[in-house]
Amino acid sequence: MTELILVRHGETAWNAESRLQGHIDTPLNDEGRRQARALAAMLVRGTGSIAPAPFDRLVSSDLDRTFQTARPIAALLDLEITRDPQLRERCFGAFEGLLYDEVQQRYPDAWSRWQAREVDARYPEGERQAETLTEFAERVGKALADIASTHPGQRIIVVTHGGFLDCAYRLATGMSLTQARNFDVRNASINRFGWDEQGGLQLLEWGVVAHLATSIDEIDR
Repeated sequence: MTELILVRHGETAWNAESRLQGHIDTPLNDEGRRQARALAAMLVRGTGSIAPAPFDRLVSSDLDRTFQTARPIAALLDLEITRDPQLRERCFGAFEGLLYDEVQQRYPDAWSRWQAREVDARYPEGERQAETLTEFAERVGKALADIASTHPGQRIIVVTHGGFLDCAYRLATGMSLTQARNFDVRNASINRFGWDEQGGLQLLEWGVVAHLATSIDEIDR
């Protein structure tokens, strides 16, 4: 079985204020950088059912917030970072850069379709064309299948985004895209999946966040 350690990027200023990022390139804030360092240290040591290093590959979305999260992992584990645009967050079109309240005020009809989780709804176009939820989920499934099938039997760290993780959880558990989310997707959380050609994607462990309580002094010891 191929082991996929899926990690959400650390916190950004836009995360903290509930502003939609999508494909807009935003950096980590100070807390996000601390989270990334704590995450890297934990992957070296291992915890619970997550075995410590070594890992075979480190793959990241090509957006800065994920690449910045991957850097301390790469440094501690002596791995090169492969940047893959297929691991990006969902593209939200004109919603990107707006607070959730602003989306509701400016695009009330599209907001209603979003809250109803209409899987084939395409939101208004902005700098980029928005993806439907169906298109996004298909991209997530293909990206994970491509990584796993290219590196069979290996341990691979994948640094990605909250929406990507949401879709991965649903693919692995059979949860419908139309069902409201009833699980957390925390910044810098660790989520362990398995992959084999017969069973596809399997969820092994979700939402490991114990490392986020680690202080900078403890990380540097």
